Amino acid sequence: VLITGESGAGKTVNTKRVIQYFASIAAVGGASKKDSSKGTLEDQIIQANPALEAFGNAKTLRNDNSSRFGKFIRIHFGTSGKLSSADIETYLLEKSRVTFQLKAERNYHIFYQILSNQKPELLDMLLITNNPYDYSYISQGEVTVASI
Repeated sequence: VLITGESGAGKTVNTKRVIQYFASIAAVGGASKKDSSKGTLEDQIIQANPALEAFGNAKTLRNDNSSRFGKFIRIHFGTSGKLSSADIETYLLEKSRVTFQLKAERNYHIFYQILSNQKPELLDMLLITNNPYDYSYISQGEVTVASI
């Protein structure tokens, strides 16, 4: 399955739906082996997406949650049709966004998530404040996004 489209067309959302679909039909093929600390393989594949989005998505002029990289997701099925493994390759990350953003855009979500004070111990460990204006690399454009 190849998912393409212009910015804001819904590629990321549709990719999540395709993964959920394949994971759910593969789960029907037999009981999923569940590691109590990690969940099923299906769960792990679906749960990897927020981490990828945090490090690879940013606000752009056209989309508040725009993927700034390409993703190749390979899902492997066993002979019984059961999901056996998956791997995700990322490519073409927009590296220049780390040091420069337009006024109406934003750096990668991960930087703002770290500063959100959801994990105060992380701020203490990193010896940083939660004020994005203290850091020029993340305060050149917008620092808040209503939809995120």
